[in-house]
Amino acid sequence: MAQSSIEWTEMTWNPTTGCDKISAGCKFCYAEVMSRRLEAMGVDKYKDGFKIRTHEDALRIPYSWKKAKVVFVNSMSDLFHKDVPLEFIKKVFAVMNDNPQHVFQVLTKRSERLLELHTQLKWTHNIWMGVSVENEKVMHRIDDLRQTNARTKFLSCEPLIGPLPNMNLANIDWVIVGGESGRTPRKMAADWVLDIKDQCEVYDTKFFFKQWGGTNKKKAGRLLDGKTYDEMPEIEQQLAV
Repeated sequence: MAQSSIEWTEMTWNPTTGCDKISAGCKFCYAEVMSRRLEAMGVDKYKDGFKIRTHEDALRIPYSWKKAKVVFVNSMSDLFHKDVPLEFIKKVFAVMNDNPQHVFQVLTKRSERLLELHTQLKWTHNIWMGVSVENEKVMHRIDDLRQTNARTKFLSCEPLIGPLPNMNLANIDWVIVGGESGRTPRKMAADWVLDIKDQCEVYDTKFFFKQWGGTNKKKAGRLLDGKTYDEMPEIEQQLAV
């Protein structure tokens, strides 16, 4: 586990590590860069670089947290990658089921496998399920997510590299939007962000603007029309269910 600088969570928990690229949003994957760095540093968990690995010992970690946490699950991987066995996914879900005091935020680009497996998993109130939607070509992921039994559903439109017009946000609780950062980031147009915000208002979906991104994301900041948008589903209400 690790404390996180990601604005919409508190910490990360990685029972699996590693992944591979499947769509345009993966081009400058921060997790791949970080995995290579940790491998070079001799960190055992990343001794295979960015190859998929499962970590049984990590399953014990959430039981040790004394206070309620908001946790991004698998910031360094994708739980629904084809090479993560269903039995291990079930173990991860069992840990989340056993710890209802914490909110677990799971994010995938592999919405097809999520939809295929969702009925075999136990969706307690504290599991927030999200899909990455970086451009119009992958908007089908929203429909896949909507069909699952997850109680709270969200979209991560980061890096947003194209417009997302006319999304169906019915039963989508939360949308996160952010621009790409790094050495050669692809630009995000303000009109794309404002259009998503307007769509969220129509559907009464929570809207969270994470960052403009760019080569200096701190300088670019996260103000949109002079305001900060930090909307999230009600965590206290989730934990009280």
